[in-house]
Amino acid sequence: MLVGGASSPDRGSWPSLPAGARWAVDLVRSPDSLRGSVDVALARVAVVDDLAAARALAGSGDLVAVTRAGDLVSAGIVLGGSATSPSLLEVQAAVDEAREQLTAVVHRCERVRFELGTAGETLASAQQRVEAALSRLHESDARMAAVAEQLGQLGSAARAAAGEAERIAAGIAAASAARDADQTTYDELSARLAAAQEAPDEGEPSTAERERLAEVAMHSRQAEVDARLAVRTGEERARALAGRAEQLEHAAAAERTARAAAAARRESRARASAVAAAVQVGARATLARLEVSLAIASSERDAAEQARTVREGELLGLRGRTRELQTELEALTSSVHRDELARAEQRLRIEALEAKAMEDFGVDAESLELEYGPDIEVPPSALAPGDEVDPNEPEPQPYPYVRAEQEKRLRGAEKSLALLGKVNPLALEEFSALEERHRFLNEQLDDLKRSREELLSIISDVDERVQQVFSEAYADTEREFERIFARLFPGGEGRLILTDPSDMLNTGIEVEARPPGKKVKRLSLLSGGERSLTAVAFLVALFKARPSPFYIMDEVEAALDDVNLQRLLTIMEELREDSQLLVITHQKRTMEIADALYGVSMRGDGVTTVIGQRLRDVHDREPGDVDVTESASLPA
Repeated sequence: MLVGGASSPDRGSWPSLPAGARWAVDLVRSPDSLRGSVDVALARVAVVDDLAAARALAGSGDLVAVTRAGDLVSAGIVLGGSATSPSLLEVQAAVDEAREQLTAVVHRCERVRFELGTAGETLASAQQRVEAALSRLHESDARMAAVAEQLGQLGSAARAAAGEAERIAAGIAAASAARDADQTTYDELSARLAAAQEAPDEGEPSTAERERLAEVAMHSRQAEVDARLAVRTGEERARALAGRAEQLEHAAAAERTARAAAAARRESRARASAVAAAVQVGARATLARLEVSLAIASSERDAAEQARTVREGELLGLRGRTRELQTELEALTSSVHRDELARAEQRLRIEALEAKAMEDFGVDAESLELEYGPDIEVPPSALAPGDEVDPNEPEPQPYPYVRAEQEKRLRGAEKSLALLGKVNPLALEEFSALEERHRFLNEQLDDLKRSREELLSIISDVDERVQQVFSEAYADTEREFERIFARLFPGGEGRLILTDPSDMLNTGIEVEARPPGKKVKRLSLLSGGERSLTAVAFLVALFKARPSPFYIMDEVEAALDDVNLQRLLTIMEELREDSQLLVITHQKRTMEIADALYGVSMRGDGVTTVIGQRLRDVHDREPGDVDVTESASLPA
């Protein structure tokens, strides 16, 4: 919006234009009273011949390029349109696909005809080939029916394209009528402008009048551009649909030609089927002769079967006798094998006992048999250490060998020996090492106990400090939250509640918010804007309780209305008295209170440009403000 009188822009900063391009300011005529407004509205706007020149000119800077056909191109805006109907390439692709499918069907039909021509050398092969040819014939008919159906679909598409062309023609007529109406309005405005020029100068028009006229001119230009775009779009659609209809007609003609060729091939296959029927008649005569030969061979086969039955009976008797003899042989062989294994095991056991006696006692088998044989009496057992001898009892005498008693005596001796265990000559050294290990572990255990007590003491101190810091921070935040919430929600009530006040280390924090006029306190029952504003109140309470030199906020006011936004902006004004605020926003009112603005834009060459603008004078800066970079380029 223009405020006060408008002055002509300075062309010293404008770049030079290529050949064929002119500034729009030089092409527009206007009264002297409106010249300043027109110059400002058409500043850095160039008129070019075509769309390619407009793209090249708009991509080289922040200029706005307008073609003579009404297309507008700038660094971030392109006004124009294209037809929404299928393009010529899509229609051509559909036609090519239909041709490929037709070629595939023709190839399959040719393969069927070739396979039908090669039918019949023998009776079985001739019959199979005739059946295969018939089945392939049915498949080909089905494919031809599918092709016919596809042809009907293409015809429907052509009719639909013709209807679309008629609708587009009607749209073109409507757009032409709208253009004529806009031209009439333009002529009226031109007449009024000429009348205003001829009328005596009554002084410079008011700002409101200039703005109204500028808005009317802008709407008129926009309406004219839209009408031209609609006409060009309709013409392009009509041309595209006409081309598509023509291509579909050619495709339909090609399909009809292919259908006639398929009918001719079908007649050829019918003639081939007649030839196959004649071959079948000859094969049946050959089959009759083969049946006579088969009858003779069957009688001879029956006689041979009877003779074979007699021979098989004799063979079965011989096989049964052979199996009986084989079973008896296997039983005898198994018995002999078991006896040999038993003798071998007994021999190995004796040899093992002899080796054990020689190894343990140094006595060979012959001496062992002479001294300890079953016919030698067993000497009495010696007394154990500590046993007292009764003088009244007779002296023990040798007694005859009884195997069961001696085996029982052996088991008792082995059990006593197992209880004694093996002799360990290193028992004293192992005891000393274990005793030293025990003493070392006791010392380590004492150190661990002392360390545990120290750690528990440190943990207790840390817990007390954490509880103290958390309690202080919570008290400050709670106080600030109630105050900030009351400012953001006048008449409402908000507070912070600890879920477990007795355990400050594990407690949680619940937020209760009751906006004015509502009884609910749960955040889940509030609207999106109320929840957003409650979250902002909590963040501001944290900022107030524990200030920081910098705050970064990312679209915190996106869901707020104008009233709540104004309340939040008041609090931001208070925060920036002691800290710097970096706010990412799309709200115009938030931008208005900022000291500096930064914007990010991408140029036509793919390079991201960061543009900064300071809104406050250098002398009005606060002590904590920093300088603003005017612009910087970053790769996209």
